[in-house]
Amino acid sequence: MLKDKIQESKFKGDAVIWTVFFFLCLISIVEVFSASSNLSFKTGNYLGPVLKHCVLLAVGVVVMICTMNIKCRYFKIVTPFALLLSFAMLIIVLCVGESTNGSQRWIDFLGIQFQPSELAKGAIILATAQILSAMQTPTGTDKRAFKYIMIVCVAIIPLIMVENLSTAVLLATVVFLMMFIGKVPGQQLGKLLGAVTLTLALVVTMVMVFGHDEQKEQSGEAKQAMVEQAAPEKENAIEKVFHRFDTWKARIDNFLSNEYVAPEDVDINGRDAQTSHANIAIASSNVIGKGPGNSVERDFLSQAFSDFIYAIIIEELGIIGAVFVCMLYVILLFRTATIANRCANTFPALLIMGFALLLVVQALFNMAVAVGLVPVTGQPLPLISKGGTSTIINCAYIGVILSVSYSAKKKDDIEAETVTT
Repeated sequence: MLKDKIQESKFKGDAVIWTVFFFLCLISIVEVFSASSNLSFKTGNYLGPVLKHCVLLAVGVVVMICTMNIKCRYFKIVTPFALLLSFAMLIIVLCVGESTNGSQRWIDFLGIQFQPSELAKGAIILATAQILSAMQTPTGTDKRAFKYIMIVCVAIIPLIMVENLSTAVLLATVVFLMMFIGKVPGQQLGKLLGAVTLTLALVVTMVMVFGHDEQKEQSGEAKQAMVEQAAPEKENAIEKVFHRFDTWKARIDNFLSNEYVAPEDVDINGRDAQTSHANIAIASSNVIGKGPGNSVERDFLSQAFSDFIYAIIIEELGIIGAVFVCMLYVILLFRTATIANRCANTFPALLIMGFALLLVVQALFNMAVAVGLVPVTGQPLPLISKGGTSTIINCAYIGVILSVSYSAKKKDDIEAETVTT
């Protein structure tokens, strides 16, 4: 009896979510160890990168367990503080953040790169869930909820978009899906969808007009692959925006280019390095793959352990491994939906659906990039790619889902109480 109580106290929450999390972490350790060969070679430390990743995962597990033991009703208290902190840190990172590949996304804190946009994503999900739950009516959500959600999003998402367009698009997509699930009036959602479509069209037009694909224009010169490198000089806010236009235009041009390129003309070590080696990794695989640790393209993909880790997974684990990883995220989403459906209150249900959608949609972004369906976005594969703050915060999201799975009041419990009384 005592042993059962101890086990129950350690492993609270839904068993399926625990299982999915375990497999994602296991695949992460194996694939990051394999895909970090470049880092191991450069640093001369064979185990350094994977040990650092394991430490971050361990910290993430601790954060997950701590979050899991917080009753779901207390998450509402965090919302205003998380929003204010996110807004302040996004302003700070634009002014004094660490700059890599022309974008300032990180704050260096005690040797750890902290990415404020990761905190901002969670804060907006919290705020959206709280607004939607507070303004539920018998016929759906009050129309005023849409206005309040837009105020929160307009205050934070543009700050993210300046330096990380893909993260802003990801977050906006998840908020839209949450409003759809929360039964926001369809007329308002339709107007929002139209406004977002026009805005994206305007942004793409500005990028194509004002951006410069420097790698394309520098014919005959050594072309620089789109990897993270320190920016040589400081830029003001306007220059930063236009510099990002250059990066976005290069990615769009590279993705939309339909002209035939002879094999000998492919700049496999420069402009086309990332996508070319990712395609080779996928094409050289088979049903069962080459086996863990036997990837060849990991030595040529500069972001093999992050943005393109799914290509390495396909190369090493084959189609079976690729489908298995994809199914883990699908199971995570559907299991979370089942837990949400059992919740008696709307706040915990919307909150965990928001976090699950955030993880799964980001995973789909990463997979789509790896197989060449969309332009390079720079989005890592959640809970698998090598990361810093993103790994820890993603573990916290899983902790929230586990917390709700056992601490939130269930519909069945209310029905049982009603029958008893």
